[in-house]
Amino acid sequence: MTKESQAMHLLSRRTRAKELEAQGWAPRWWAVLLIGLALWIATVGTAFMTSNLLLLPTIVLLGSFLVPVTAVVWYLDHDASAALSPRRIVTAFIIAGVLGVLAASVLESWLVYGPGPIGYLKVGFIEELVKGVAIVLVAWGLRSFATRDGMVLGATVGFGFAALESSGYALASLFVVQGHQLSLSLSSVLVTELVRGVLAPFGHGLWSALLGGVLFHGARSGRLRPTWGVLAAFVGVTVLHAAFDMLGGIPGYVVISVIGLVPLVYLWIRGDRGFPFPRRTQVQALVSGAPTEVGRS
Repeated sequence: MTKESQAMHLLSRRTRAKELEAQGWAPRWWAVLLIGLALWIATVGTAFMTSNLLLLPTIVLLGSFLVPVTAVVWYLDHDASAALSPRRIVTAFIIAGVLGVLAASVLESWLVYGPGPIGYLKVGFIEELVKGVAIVLVAWGLRSFATRDGMVLGATVGFGFAALESSGYALASLFVVQGHQLSLSLSSVLVTELVRGVLAPFGHGLWSALLGGVLFHGARSGRLRPTWGVLAAFVGVTVLHAAFDMLGGIPGYVVISVIGLVPLVYLWIRGDRGFPFPRRTQVQALVSGAPTEVGRS
């Protein structure tokens, strides 16, 4: 290859890199949060002024999906990857989330009998298992498995699950028994959505991000595989899930959230190159002549 050909080849790669960098399809996370919050507040205010029950689905959907969608956009906004297409992200959030909720509902109706520590552990085991299976299925067809991509895909599945679950809790809280009468309480719906919205980043999304990151980190030869690390991560998120449900109260939620955030932050920073070395980006790979899809080093 002549010098002119090499120069043209390098120029072509740099042009492709700039095009890839400019193709950010996800909006800014703060714009999603602020616009969604403004729409939710406007809908709530209108519902109180008009007493129009037809606005209830809008309140439930906006309130339940706002934080999960914002969190997924935050991940994409901070570490965009050419390996995770918009189609795969949408599939992970909607289809995997719905199938996860359905599978968990069926299994819990068969295997869980009442509350208590054993019941909470069963719920944690079942829900983390179905989300883990969903992550593997959504990852089908990927040719490279970067740790951060696994965290993004896992978080997306978890937040899809959380959004749908929160919608169910919000609708269930609408019906309040006062004395011997069943009444509708919009205030109860709002409290439920506010609490679950604040807790959403520290629950399903966090646990599934951890499991997805460890799953992708253990991949070899372009394939996901079971490892002791994956087993340890699954046991860990199952226990965190059960403890989160069992303890209740703000102090308990704070403690469990901090315990889960520590390995999440470490795994995110460590990425695929090992702390403190930064993860090599897709754009850098194109400029340097490396393959477009960058896997684990």
